[in-house]
Amino acid sequence: MKSEQAQPLEAVGLGELLRPVKSRLGAAIGLQAVAAVVAVVPFAAVAELARVLLVDGPVDKGAARTVAAVAGGALMLWLVLNTAAGAIAHAADLDFQLSVRRRLVDRLGRVPLGWFTDRGAGGIGKAVQHDVDTMHHLVAHSLLNLTASVVTPLATLVYLFVVDWRMALILMIPLVIGIGLFIKMMVSLDAQTAAYEQAQERIVSRVIEFVEGIAVVKMFGQGRRAHRQYAQAADDFTTFFIAWISKGYRATAASALILGPVTILLTVLVGGTALVSSGSLDPLDLLPFAILGLSVAAPLQALDFHGHDMEMAGAAAKRVGALLAAPELAVPDSPQRPETDGGVRVELSGVEFAYDTDRPVLSGIDLALEPGSVTALVGSSGSGKTTLAKLLPRFFDPTAGTVTIGGVDLCDIDPDQLYRLVSFVLQDVQLLDATVRDNIRLARPDADDEAVRRAARAAAIDQRIEELPGGYDSMVGKDVRFSGGEAQRISIARAILADTPIVVLDEATAHADPESEAQIQDALSELAVGRTVLVVAHRLASVVGVDRIVVLEQGRMVEQGTHEELLAAGGRYRRMWNLQEQAGAEQTDGHDAYAGAGIAKEEGR
Repeated sequence: MKSEQAQPLEAVGLGELLRPVKSRLGAAIGLQAVAAVVAVVPFAAVAELARVLLVDGPVDKGAARTVAAVAGGALMLWLVLNTAAGAIAHAADLDFQLSVRRRLVDRLGRVPLGWFTDRGAGGIGKAVQHDVDTMHHLVAHSLLNLTASVVTPLATLVYLFVVDWRMALILMIPLVIGIGLFIKMMVSLDAQTAAYEQAQERIVSRVIEFVEGIAVVKMFGQGRRAHRQYAQAADDFTTFFIAWISKGYRATAASALILGPVTILLTVLVGGTALVSSGSLDPLDLLPFAILGLSVAAPLQALDFHGHDMEMAGAAAKRVGALLAAPELAVPDSPQRPETDGGVRVELSGVEFAYDTDRPVLSGIDLALEPGSVTALVGSSGSGKTTLAKLLPRFFDPTAGTVTIGGVDLCDIDPDQLYRLVSFVLQDVQLLDATVRDNIRLARPDADDEAVRRAARAAAIDQRIEELPGGYDSMVGKDVRFSGGEAQRISIARAILADTPIVVLDEATAHADPESEAQIQDALSELAVGRTVLVVAHRLASVVGVDRIVVLEQGRMVEQGTHEELLAAGGRYRRMWNLQEQAGAEQTDGHDAYAGAGIAKEEGR
């Protein structure tokens, strides 16, 4: 039964991401709210103690001790509650980060490999690392701080209204004005938050591009140009950031001034003096407002930072949620096992593919790869060679037509089973930050050391590895940095160890120097023996001995046959061959990357 095509899910929001820790986070917020109320008690106790100590007549020492004890007890209780809330929030945060990162890794491990093609490392890396860290600050700190910043002023105002409602209203004048300016500032910045995140992502991508490509751009004398592009991205970000901040800084400055201690204290003293002078207020009732008025304004000033944290966390959650909603590779409901006895036949029937509806890449592809044969795809850049080759390991699914292995549609084969049938060697090799041994046995983690060495010897890389101080235990990127040709041979050793019946080779010698190319070709010859091989080739001289050459032009098959047949036909292939001969691109050293498949080259090609 054929699986249904995977559809993108609705983006996951912050609430859904927090769901696994919502109960603990709620408990932490509840404890923090109680702690915020308790935090008001010591300050209120100071005011009440003043009433006891400043009364006419003998001082009630018992009452004074009681007030002092209440203040001390409240302070200790606040410390316990605040510590408990922080501990619970941090524990929830650790589980939250683990949950989100596991979900991201799980999701990204199930999306089609081709999904990564149009997505830069900057955006994905930012979501996995930076965005999760941004949400960490929200869970572990900002929610608790925001709770305290809201509850403490409210509890204080309740107490002050009980003391004297008129003074409480006077105190609220600067508070209302300051909060209004704060809201105005937040509204002006909210509209540009998404643009800020996009600008930040662009500069991260530029940094990665600049660092990863520095060797190439310097080689071709373009170092200054690449640096200018990076510098331009940095300047653009600076210009945007200044413009973004300038929209709200006036309101921010005015809000900070009005909610500042000098303004609050001046308001209390002016209003209180007027009421005391008129006989409407007991002078002792002014003391709580002078003491606690500042504790009302100070937390409100912090709302700016906590609100910004909430906004940044919400934007980060959207980006993480977008990754979690990426379409998965369609998995069959009832997986089928292809017939592999006697070799594996691959057939493409009526295959079409387009990245977008207006970007057709392949059309009308009908091609059969016979068991044990080597088929080469050739054509000009952009003709669809690599895209066609990537359909076999399901980097993409065709938009029309079918691709079958052993008579079974790829979509009806379990992905794990598929990658035991198909291995691929790409022109851009990625080695993991792991030991050389683990890099080679990536497809077969249970392979023993002897099997790993046999694969390395077959790929002509064993001697290089043995020369390393740590041998196969050397850490890639730390103990050793392989050249492009050496990394390619390690990739070939992976494919040899995987021992799949189908191999896809995408211009495996594209970036190799002549010496490395010869060694890679020898390794490829070993890899091709007895397997069904599909080769993407740029240099025609490297595939003259294959069973069949397929010429692609604008996503269509325009010619196919052996090297001799295509030369005799005098078509597109013949013109390509003549051009490469004139440019000196043909190989004259006798190497044929696929001769090991049992296909002899013509001596006088």
